[in-house]
Amino acid sequence: MRTLCQEESLKVPKGMKITIKSKIVEVTGKHGSLKRDFKHLPIELWLADGGKEVKARMYFAKTKQLSMLRSVCSHISNLFDGVEKKFEYKMRLVYAHFPINANIVNGGKTVEIRNFLGEKIVRTIHMLPGVLCEKSASTKDELCVKGTDIDLTSRSAALIHQSCLVKNKDIRKFLDGIYVSAHGTMED
Repeated sequence: MRTLCQEESLKVPKGMKITIKSKIVEVTGKHGSLKRDFKHLPIELWLADGGKEVKARMYFAKTKQLSMLRSVCSHISNLFDGVEKKFEYKMRLVYAHFPINANIVNGGKTVEIRNFLGEKIVRTIHMLPGVLCEKSASTKDELCVKGTDIDLTSRSAALIHQSCLVKNKDIRKFLDGIYVSAHGTMED
């Protein structure tokens, strides 16, 4: 059954500037600005209540299509969190015998991983734009991946994880790798 009209709304936090023009949402906060394009979705997006509320509306949609509305609101709230607090992924270097050596070069934009399972190859991972990686000051064998855009930050963490996958061995026995241990927003 189709729903005639469904609407979702989202409050704009204080200190945020948001513009919506032809389904392109741009949010500006204390950590810069983020832009996201929703042109591929059949929804209406606009600012209401004098720019204090974002509204999304959809007409004649089935339940699977209505799920897009809540997703759009979640994406926009992630933009709010990113420009306000920044996102952080903490990753631990796990090894049994050969200690993994991770070097951060290029001002935090590139990670070089050496001695994974005793291999001589140097794995080089470039962070996505706007994402920086650094070694944790308090914990040994921990990397911190930080950025304002949750998509780019989580994808950079995934690139680091995927570079250290064990091939042609029993992964229940060979647990070496770099794994995400915690993620969330940074309080600063």
